[in-house]
Amino acid sequence: MSSSCTTSFELIDLHPAKADVVAAVRQGLQRRPRQLPAWLLYDQKGSELFDAITKQPEYSLTRTEQALLTSKGSAMANNLPAGCLLVEFGAGSAEKVSPLLDAMDDPAYLAIDISAEHLVKSGKRLQQRHPSTPMLGLCADYSQPLELPLPSQMLRRPRVGFFPGSSLGNFCPSEAITFLTRLRQLLGPEGMLLIGIDQPRDSALLEAAYDDAAGISAAFALNLLDRLQRDLGAKLNMDGFSYQARWDEAHSRIAMSLTAKGEQQLIVAGMESCFAPGEELITEYSYKFSPKAFLTLASRAGWQKRHRWSDNREHFSIHLLEPCDGEQTELYQSS
Repeated sequence: MSSSCTTSFELIDLHPAKADVVAAVRQGLQRRPRQLPAWLLYDQKGSELFDAITKQPEYSLTRTEQALLTSKGSAMANNLPAGCLLVEFGAGSAEKVSPLLDAMDDPAYLAIDISAEHLVKSGKRLQQRHPSTPMLGLCADYSQPLELPLPSQMLRRPRVGFFPGSSLGNFCPSEAITFLTRLRQLLGPEGMLLIGIDQPRDSALLEAAYDDAAGISAAFALNLLDRLQRDLGAKLNMDGFSYQARWDEAHSRIAMSLTAKGEQQLIVAGMESCFAPGEELITEYSYKFSPKAFLTLASRAGWQKRHRWSDNREHFSIHLLEPCDGEQTELYQSS
């Protein structure tokens, strides 16, 4: 790195206002099946529970991705422009980015996450590991249109998006195309995107990963109801819903939901919602993409392949994308 001075982690807070949260809840409860946006899961407690999920033996995604970033970090960094701004969407605990920052030439780092408290804690810890790397935190809903309020020393750098954890799977395919198109515009005409993608595999393994034996995944989902009570004054029976995660082969996705144990009533955001026995409140989807399916999706958003790294079992892969040049897009070949 070219700089030897120690920098400090600062935060810009653009968290959605309460009115935006209320609007998101109302919109989600009008859907069929009812589905709330996944970002509502990530308050401070939810973020801590998710970090615990990633450490469960059934949940191999995070360990597999971290191993790839550690073993292939130098190869990834060699494909990135020197002095670039690495923009991480959904930074969470900011653990995965460290090997990349170690390998990159004079990087700067922007961490975007929905949980301000969690982001500050993670960012300060990361800054201690990389004291000479300029860093900035942005608390915002990155799934919505976003502008980056960058200081001048970051504004001039080429941009590389970093979207690990297969979080793209939280979007349905049409939403994923919209999101990837938005990233294409946000990162600029020369911008690149490094993105983690979870791939389809045995359904029993997938269902266990999202419904661990320790019950952390269930607590994570049920915390959503607690947040509705705490933040929006919701009235409901907390014991009236049970958690389940099931593989939906037709859509290549895990569907995570809170299922009504009997007739249930939820009053929140000025709405009354009645649930019949067995009716679901979807907390999130997690779509799984084969390399071919993902590349097709990415190409519709203006991206094409630059490189791909995968684990030996082909369970997970990290793709480096660059803007389409108008030529015929080819399928990835494993590296």
